[in-house]
Amino acid sequence: MRAVSRVRMVQALLTAALVMLLGSGCAAFPDGFAITAPDAGAATPTATGNAATALASLPVKGRAPKTGYTRDQFGPSWADVDRNGCDQRNDVLARDMTDETFKPGTHNCVVLTGRLHDPYSGKDIAFTRGQDTSSAVQIDHVVALSNAWQTGAQQLDPATRQLLGNDPLNLLAVDGPLNNQKGDGDAATWLPPQRGYRCTYVARQVAVKVKYHLWVTAAERDAINEILQRCPGEPLPAESTVRPAPAA
Repeated sequence: MRAVSRVRMVQALLTAALVMLLGSGCAAFPDGFAITAPDAGAATPTATGNAATALASLPVKGRAPKTGYTRDQFGPSWADVDRNGCDQRNDVLARDMTDETFKPGTHNCVVLTGRLHDPYSGKDIAFTRGQDTSSAVQIDHVVALSNAWQTGAQQLDPATRQLLGNDPLNLLAVDGPLNNQKGDGDAATWLPPQRGYRCTYVARQVAVKVKYHLWVTAAERDAINEILQRCPGEPLPAESTVRPAPAA
């Protein structure tokens, strides 16, 4: 009887311990490790690392020929790659501006007006949708598509290039004339006039190149590294939910 009682007592203690463990949100594993149960509300992407460390991981090569490059190589402009029902241009305008108004009946998918605090110049720009006014605010590919083509994107499949061309990680609403001035320049040839934004800018370029398995030129690497030395520990930007295909 005493032996049976002891067995039952041990079983009761084990059961109680298991209930407490499960109630804590963790699942135990035989090797002693525990994995915290995911929080169903934690869907917001978080920063993904240190920009300087990520830069050091990128291959360094010369630019490939521009032969074969066209905008069409990156699929339709402003495709809805995140599948939220709105095209990427309007998504980015709505994300980056304040005081937006939307065209009625579009489920807030067509931005009519808004105000942009331009990260490249630091000035405020009033946006009004229209043939003669929309160009005041443009959507910049932070890693220019021509640059991407010459640093590895020509080796990507068409579907992944379309993601690169429309990924919110690689898109910013900015001052139109400055976007035109930048053209397809990389960090070695063009940087935002607002010096206080340069660390954030090059960190985003690094994040895009890491995500899409692109490389940097030696001049580009040196220019980015020089900027990042002024802001030790600069994080990469929050990741987007757009997922490219794994590298071959």
